[in-house]
Amino acid sequence: MPRLFRPITSKRTFALLAIEINPANSRPQILLKRGTSHTTPLPALWLRARSHHPSQRDTVTGQRLVNPHQLPTDLHLTQAAWKPAQGAAQAQLHLAFSDGFAGDFDPQELIAGTVISEECPAPLPWMADLSPQPIYAWSELAQDAVLHRALRDFIARGFVLVHGSPTENDSLLTVARRFGYVRDTNFGAFFEVYSRPGSNDLAYRPVSLGPHTDNPYRTPVPGIQVLQCLQNETSGGLSTLVDSLAVAAQVRAEDPEGFALLSSVPVRFEYRDGDKAHLVAVTPLIELDGLGQMTGVHYSPRLDDIPLMSEADTQRYHGARKRLGELFEDQQYELRFRLDPGWFMMFDNNRVLHGRTAFDPSEGHRQLQGCYIDRDGPRSTYRVLSRRFGA
Repeated sequence: MPRLFRPITSKRTFALLAIEINPANSRPQILLKRGTSHTTPLPALWLRARSHHPSQRDTVTGQRLVNPHQLPTDLHLTQAAWKPAQGAAQAQLHLAFSDGFAGDFDPQELIAGTVISEECPAPLPWMADLSPQPIYAWSELAQDAVLHRALRDFIARGFVLVHGSPTENDSLLTVARRFGYVRDTNFGAFFEVYSRPGSNDLAYRPVSLGPHTDNPYRTPVPGIQVLQCLQNETSGGLSTLVDSLAVAAQVRAEDPEGFALLSSVPVRFEYRDGDKAHLVAVTPLIELDGLGQMTGVHYSPRLDDIPLMSEADTQRYHGARKRLGELFEDQQYELRFRLDPGWFMMFDNNRVLHGRTAFDPSEGHRQLQGCYIDRDGPRSTYRVLSRRFGA
């Protein structure tokens, strides 16, 4: 597998670019130097594709006007020189390539481009002793600066809790749209959660619900859920949240081979609702991104089926899955709290599992409303606000 560059985390580490002559072919090359011992040549094809010259990229959208996939495979540098800083402008690299193109390059932009990044906070796994918890007042989230902090917490921790939100019948949609775009499903723009005998999902019964992913039978799974309390007159029905990143890290430490199975064996999830819906998705329990980093899980013991494997492989897989489930139920990983009217929790449905303790409908009415928003909405808003507030 090709070696990828990772973000620099130490404040003592620096990065700079240097021009040298490649002794193998006497051609100029650009070297990235990190710290005092790491030097990496920057390929000509990589450099050429990062040009911001008006002939190469649209100046408004930043989108390329040329197709770098069609560049010659043997593209190389023919010239490289520093252009001195002029006034407030920083020094630039002037590069010429074997296909005839030449242009100026911002060295800081090149250095930043050596790291594949979403430009968002890194995930911070948590357990039941998380303190302080990311709690905000709805009235304060009208301020963009507060929203920016809340989104930073949400991206890092995978959830936020908010109090004081409006509780009219459809005000949940106004609440959700502060963070992103609402995603309609077969349940509608939003769904009601209260005790309904004979309902089409156990969420609408007063039984306890273990930690789970919502709608793992969809492609893609709803990225974010907003769940708001409108009324709660019961002593039970406590909400629970568990960070799958913290749990899976423990599984990986205990059983690396088991973790690999959980992230590679396909699992079939299915949901039926009479003649209204029949949804199926096939995906491993543990979700990895394009860099091989864990982003979350698809976990719902009520809805999953594993593929046919040998007896030994089935037992091996089951052992890892059983341990994962045990830790999801372990109180040292679980946040448990009561949602009162006006409170809502917004959580990353791929990363943070949610559940509920049982409740007695005879004590009174318990009503929540929920909806889904796409996972990229809060991240997009965070990046926009970060440019404004200098993060």
